[in-house]
Amino acid sequence: MTTTEERVPGAGAFPAGFVWGVATSAYQIEGAVDADGRGPSIWDVFSRVPGAVAAGESGDPACDHYRRWPEDVELLAGLGVGAYRLSVAWPRVFPDGGGRVERRGLDFYRRLIDGLRERDITPFVTLYHWDLPQALEDRGGWRVRDTAERFADYAATVHEALDGVPYWTTLNEPYCSSITGYAEGRHAPGAREGHGALASAHHLLVGHGLACARLRENARRGEQVGVTLNMSPGVPASPSAEDAAAARRMDLMVNRQFTEPLLGGAYPADMAEVYGEISDFSFRRDGDLKLISAPLDFLGVNYYYPIHAAAASYVQPDPALRSAYDIGVRTVMPDGPGTSGLGWRIEPRGLRDTLTGLAARFSGLPPVFVTENGYGDYGDLDDTGRIAYLREHLAATGAAIAEGVEVRGYFCWSLLDNFEWARGYAARFGLVHVDYATQARTPKASYHWYRDVIAGSSGGSA
Repeated sequence: MTTTEERVPGAGAFPAGFVWGVATSAYQIEGAVDADGRGPSIWDVFSRVPGAVAAGESGDPACDHYRRWPEDVELLAGLGVGAYRLSVAWPRVFPDGGGRVERRGLDFYRRLIDGLRERDITPFVTLYHWDLPQALEDRGGWRVRDTAERFADYAATVHEALDGVPYWTTLNEPYCSSITGYAEGRHAPGAREGHGALASAHHLLVGHGLACARLRENARRGEQVGVTLNMSPGVPASPSAEDAAAARRMDLMVNRQFTEPLLGGAYPADMAEVYGEISDFSFRRDGDLKLISAPLDFLGVNYYYPIHAAAASYVQPDPALRSAYDIGVRTVMPDGPGTSGLGWRIEPRGLRDTLTGLAARFSGLPPVFVTENGYGDYGDLDDTGRIAYLREHLAATGAAIAEGVEVRGYFCWSLLDNFEWARGYAARFGLVHVDYATQARTPKASYHWYRDVIAGSSGGSA
């Protein structure tokens, strides 16, 4: 077997106990959307809007993980991972967003977690990976504070029910939930709003803070609580002052409006300037920042690529009618770097810069896990592009560790090909190929490569 050092430059920087894992999310793999009392989510509804999802597809079948989870746990065991990052589907637990608890949903996650623990695989549980119960969206969704309070109730219920989970993540990628979903309209619930999207971003962070408090009230020994952010550095498309300003606006929208309140206890000073007339911030309350910035036990970082930004005209001429995505920026494809099978930029240095940049900006940065990093294509079993991508990004992670960043683990996205949100099923990120017609699973070349990397490292379980 080839050694880890030969396959992954810089692998010697990975410390003993480094956590090797893979990640998935509930709506993308579970299917069984009407089984055992599960209620509809915003993605169930959004997927049925004509043109919202490629080929009119939805997460109804997905990978049928709800029924096939034992097979998938065996794939995890064969891969040799020490940890598995999964999410709980809110509408499986509270079909109406609150009130009556659906015990059959909780029982499913109990069985899954027991199966993981029997194979010495540590579960990292994410409480919210975008599948808001539609009943709560009908009452305002994340635009209203009540949803944050219902989220805290849900988090406490799941925490009480699921023993044997040492790592709890409140939110996955609040940028996508708020800006992509409520401003850009590309994800559920498909809104294109200004004030409402900014309120959603704030209330997601409030929900995080409330959930953290509830989890810690009844924390079991050794449990840790964190949050996961998607980080895409904003890079000026040219040396011009205009593009530099555009990149900073992009950095605010994607990164800083989440990192600064969570890790620094304050909103960025340029928020009002960037968002203009839509930013009255009337949804903020005294004490919110203290709640949001409660110390984290760990920070999850999802990284795929940086964003090269150039100045552009606003889409909506009337400042009062702009969405929170309309900030006078266009993205460009620079010369030089390669692209994935989906056309995404491949720039591993961006991961290193993201990790070292966080450590430089926040003196009290908690330990970090790279909670998602992966390569999308259209499904070759001999996926050499994925292997190269993972090798380069593991090297970048090792380089950040060598520079002093406390990175404790790496989770590849994803174990399985799955429902890739608005892209439907054509885009594939899995180490394991899924034939959606038969649900047959076939490990790809990258599965075997990653297995060898894990086996050759000094890392393991959490």
